[in-house]
Amino acid sequence: MARSNPHSAEAQNPLVLLVPGLDGSGPGHWQRRWAEEMDDCRLVDLGQWATPHRNTWINRLNLAVHRAGRPVVLVAHSLGCLLTAWWAKFEQPSLSAQVKGALLVAPPEVDFFPRDNRLTGFSPTPGGPLPFPTILVASRNDPWIGFDTAKLLARRWGSRFVDAGNAGHINADSGLGSWDDGKHLLADLLGRPVAAATREGMRHRSETPDGLEGRP
Repeated sequence: MARSNPHSAEAQNPLVLLVPGLDGSGPGHWQRRWAEEMDDCRLVDLGQWATPHRNTWINRLNLAVHRAGRPVVLVAHSLGCLLTAWWAKFEQPSLSAQVKGALLVAPPEVDFFPRDNRLTGFSPTPGGPLPFPTILVASRNDPWIGFDTAKLLARRWGSRFVDAGNAGHINADSGLGSWDDGKHLLADLLGRPVAAATREGMRHRSETPDGLEGRP
C-alpha cells in the first residue's frame, strides 16, 4: 500500500476532531450531523460516556490527536470543553504544535454547584490561556452554566467569546439542526472564507478575550 505524502494538500489540511461531552452526542446533535455531512470531521470515541473519567478521556483524546497524522482543530461540546482544557494543561502543546485551534461550545460549570455530580471529576477548571487560538460559544439560558460565568471562563482561557443567544445547552434539544452558525465559526478557525453577511451578523455578538467588542 502506498504511503500518503506528508506534504500533500490532504495531509496539511486540518482534520476536525469532534469532542463530545457527558453521555456523548446522540442522534440529532450537531456534532453527529457534522461527522455525517462534512469531510474531514471525525467524532472522538472517548468511551465511558455515562461515567466519564478525566484521565482516561485525556489519554483517548491524546491518542486521537496523534493518530491524525496531520494538523488538527478540536470542536468540543459541554464537558468536552473541560477535557480540551485539561488535555492542553497536561500535554502543554506549543502554538506550533499539531492542534491549530479549538471551538469550545457550551462548557458546563464544574466547580460550584454543577448540575450533575459526574462533572466534579473535571474540577477544578484549568486556568490560564490555552496554548492555541480558541472561540468559546455560550448561550444566555444554558442550564449547565451561567452566562456571566461563561464570559469569565472565556477570559481565563484567552478565548474569543461568542453570544449564541437563547439556545439552551446548544445541543440536540436546542433544535439547531446542523448549526450553520457553528460551521461559520469553524471556518474562521480554519482560515476559510465566510460569507460577509453572516460574518456581519455575528460581529455584534462577539467579544475579544479582554472583553472589548470585536472589530472588523
